[in-house]
Amino acid sequence: MNTLSRKERISLNLNEDREVSVKGSIAPIEYTQFNHHVEWDALANLQVAEPEWQYSASIFQAFLPPESVLVGECWQIEKDGVLELLRQLNPKPNLDININNGDSLGLWACLRAYNDEFADIVFRIHAEFVIEGGRFTPSQFAGHLVIDRIKEEIIFFQMYVPNGTLNFDAYWDTVGSELGYCPQMELCTGTLPDHVEFTTSITQEEAERALILCFYNSVQISWVSLEAALELAPAQQKPIHVVLLDGPLFDESC
Repeated sequence: MNTLSRKERISLNLNEDREVSVKGSIAPIEYTQFNHHVEWDALANLQVAEPEWQYSASIFQAFLPPESVLVGECWQIEKDGVLELLRQLNPKPNLDININNGDSLGLWACLRAYNDEFADIVFRIHAEFVIEGGRFTPSQFAGHLVIDRIKEEIIFFQMYVPNGTLNFDAYWDTVGSELGYCPQMELCTGTLPDHVEFTTSITQEEAERALILCFYNSVQISWVSLEAALELAPAQQKPIHVVLLDGPLFDESC
């Protein structure tokens, strides 16, 4: 990577007169702790509201930085455009989940890479959906937005719930909450370019790390295993603080 060019700020824009066709998908839920995906009709019949929808490119302006940015720099995403996109999955999205049962803050994007032609943005969104009898809270929506800087067009867009052993939390008003697994929930358009050489970039992992720091203070802690702590404590003359968890600290699937 050219370390000097990483210090250069770039501005990103879209031609708002263009239209973008987005496909939406929700696969049947495969697992819940207490079998609620079978017993609760709203969860058993969870499906995409609109399999395909046409948008003005102006909707995706919400994902772009309001001013020039550096590679690795994060900015908050505007809510209105995201809410309109999420309604393609389910008609009642909510982005203020920290008011209810979550602790994530905001919607964030990061400039991962660019060259003279393309810019690659990585983003992370936390949202929930109000469904009949309760609410459905994915662990997170991860995403990519690749734009053509010259034509000011969207080349690729994907917003999806990542795979994991458990990747959502559902709250049934009459019973309570439980964790589960949904194999696919996503919005997508375009094709991710192959073999693009970016003149300035950070890795995907570095971008994801920058984003997660915007959401969770616990990520700043240097966690170690109990075995490692037992070795380090006498050498550093520090007490051991043990935390027992039954779910991850870094998403909403717990």
